[in-house]
Amino acid sequence: MRTFIAVTAICIAGAASADTPNFRVLGQPVGSGLIQQKKEQPFFENLTETSGINATFEYLPVDVAGIPDNDGMRVVRTGLFDIVSFRGPQVSRDEPTMLGLDLVGLNPTYEKGKTHSAAFLPTVDAAVQKRFNAKVLGVWPAGPQVIFCKPEISGLADLEGLKVRVGDQSASAFVAQFGATGVPMPFGEVQQSLSRGVVDCAITGPSSANSAGWPEVTTTVLPIALQLAMNGYVMNLDSWNALDAEQQEKLQTAMTELESDIWDYSEELYQDALNCNTGQEPCVTGTSYNLTAAPVSDADLEAVSKALVGSSLPTWTKQCNAVNETCEAEWMASIGAALGL
Repeated sequence: MRTFIAVTAICIAGAASADTPNFRVLGQPVGSGLIQQKKEQPFFENLTETSGINATFEYLPVDVAGIPDNDGMRVVRTGLFDIVSFRGPQVSRDEPTMLGLDLVGLNPTYEKGKTHSAAFLPTVDAAVQKRFNAKVLGVWPAGPQVIFCKPEISGLADLEGLKVRVGDQSASAFVAQFGATGVPMPFGEVQQSLSRGVVDCAITGPSSANSAGWPEVTTTVLPIALQLAMNGYVMNLDSWNALDAEQQEKLQTAMTELESDIWDYSEELYQDALNCNTGQEPCVTGTSYNLTAAPVSDADLEAVSKALVGSSLPTWTKQCNAVNETCEAEWMASIGAALGL
């Protein structure tokens, strides 16, 4: 009931003034950490003043709204919210083209993630416009995705027989190679599921895990970067087209600045959060815990490197081509060409 009242109140507010449009923004989960708390929410709460846009913005985190984070694309298509801060791995179930930005093994560094996302983003935007009546305003990484486990592990081989929370099909296909079962699950449910043994391990970025208290219910982190977890912003096209060209330019400029800011901040958070989770110094942005960091072996690094061609790319292209017949061809012409595939 509280969720219904909150969402309804925002919808009423959006209709309050015909002269000054009010845009409803569905944000990242509060529990996902500092990017949401320190960058995204303050940005939207101050956007009218900082951008000079003739509009107001009502911001509500997705977990506060009580909306599953994998429903982001459906929400923006309905127009219930004008702008949605989507979680790429989760919404890729509705729009598989999204996952082409961040397949397992594709983005071992932030630099490569920037290059690959810029190359394939036009394809993603076209797919989102066609299928969800929305425009992509930018994408950014939550950070390198690593593995947290309740049982002690020493490497990827120890995942055999375990249930691993994954964000998308690419990660699920990867852990299956080691005899693990991938379990899709909204971020907000993971900490409790780890505590109760519903899953044995879970994949996310070190900063998000720290903010959500995962180290309280796990023993080990395997700090091997599988993906960057590309998130971003989409805006309902009807809402976008309600702005004149000048207002559109102001909004896009502001969103591009936020995107760039989060790219930098995500990289800053990564190493600090690794330190915090394992009780090392410096630990500036998070809570200090005492997880054991399993050593990353050459064999595990090679497994991630080979995963792109060996599992994640074939799995993804089959899914993506089913809803977007030019998906694989456009990926190969952009990212694939850059990789020499």
